[in-house]
Amino acid sequence: MNRALRRTAPIALAAASALVLAGCAGSADAPASSSDPAATAAACFEAKPGAESDAVKVSGDFGATPTAEFTTPLAAEELQTSVAIKGDGDKTESGVSANVMLTMFNGTSGEQIVSQEVPLAMGDTSLLEAFRSAIDCQPYGTRTVTVAPAASLYGETGNESLGVAADDTVVIVADVVEEYVEPTPEPLPTPAEWTTNVPEVTFNGDKTPTVVIPKTDASTELELKVLEPGDGKTVADGDQVTVQYAGLTWDDGQVFDDSYSRGEPATFSTSGVIPGFGAALVGQKVGTKLIVTIPPALGYGAEPSDSNELAGRTLVFVVEIVDTASAG
Repeated sequence: MNRALRRTAPIALAAASALVLAGCAGSADAPASSSDPAATAAACFEAKPGAESDAVKVSGDFGATPTAEFTTPLAAEELQTSVAIKGDGDKTESGVSANVMLTMFNGTSGEQIVSQEVPLAMGDTSLLEAFRSAIDCQPYGTRTVTVAPAASLYGETGNESLGVAADDTVVIVADVVEEYVEPTPEPLPTPAEWTTNVPEVTFNGDKTPTVVIPKTDASTELELKVLEPGDGKTVADGDQVTVQYAGLTWDDGQVFDDSYSRGEPATFSTSGVIPGFGAALVGQKVGTKLIVTIPPALGYGAEPSDSNELAGRTLVFVVEIVDTASAG
């Protein structure tokens, strides 16, 4: 289905992921991470120190953005990793994921590139070698300093968006903080019945429905109205649901995404989309046609964002539930 409906990672986290994944060095999309890192993990990467990595002096609280001092321009011809702080926690093992505080600097200018805590798996061959060298199988509580030619990370053109040229050296400070624990998803909210200021909906067969949104203020609550009840299987939380849908923004009534125009329904998990959309499906029966209004907090965030034009806006979806299947 179109990405407009999918949950989105925080922008900083998405950017950091693009920095460390080998498949992202020259592409816009990050590959999906393995659901079981231990099943595909390689042996730990062997980190080797060198004169340039030893020359970087790091200060600052562990697990927070550090300060790195080194003589510029720092130039490394090969990958090097030195241990600045040896942790006294359990040694991480290949296949285990850890929360890692990553801070990167441009070795030529000394300027910080990015600083972000991200979950990374030990022995993950989808990571660039510089990041594997920085974290693989280090004890929790360890801080490492890694230096690498930028070309070994980002190719012969470097990374213009980061301000890194191919002939620069990248300095990476990595704090292996703690084991990563997958967060428990919050339960989906229950929509209220939508009774006032409900848009007019006309279904047009296989074409996008016509939706006329009233010129009133949008509801601040998650509200749903069943337009035609279905009599099929009930959608459960976590199901893979197949739907036809059209999404509109309340403020201007414009369609920003719909499956009808693509000629086929979309299938996804109720937990893999924005919370308000997933909540609208759970408890409904296959065959149901409905309309739901979703406040910003249950869509793409309450605050407007330059990176997502749907953030801070109330959304309206018209949905036809075609089928549902248990994820198990």
